[in-house]
Amino acid sequence: MGKREDYERRTEKLLTPILEENNFDLYDVEYVKEGSNFYLRAFVDKEGGFTIDDCELVSRALSDLLDKEDFISDAYILEVGSPGLGRQLKKDRHFEKSIGEEVEVKLYKAVEKQKEWTGVLEGFTSDRITINLGDGKTMDFNRTDIAMVRLKLDF
Repeated sequence: MGKREDYERRTEKLLTPILEENNFDLYDVEYVKEGSNFYLRAFVDKEGGFTIDDCELVSRALSDLLDKEDFISDAYILEVGSPGLGRQLKKDRHFEKSIGEEVEVKLYKAVEKQKEWTGVLEGFTSDRITINLGDGKTMDFNRTDIAMVRLKLDF
């Protein structure tokens, strides 16, 4: 397990009691470097929507625990927020909750001369996802070929 995965796993462990106490759901934790800065991001959700007050509560509690545990050696910026309406689907639990929802799939390399596809998420395995394009046509994608999958936003 690399440093990134270890930091994310340990942060999830710290978050669990905070979230359970407040009936919040953990969507994802990511530790990334963007430019010269490291970011530790926690994406949290709840039934009815995650508010700014909820964000502040989780951020303060998590920050205190991170300061106490002090397991991240790099300087980093902590961000706590909602995964948003157009949330990315990364983990199996995200795909499971999104079966039947319209998604956008962005690929690293074109398939049938397209790098972006939109359809209803029909199913997934650890290796593939299947979307329904309509008119009885479906597409299967290897998960290793996918740059990003997110819920489609309609305005």
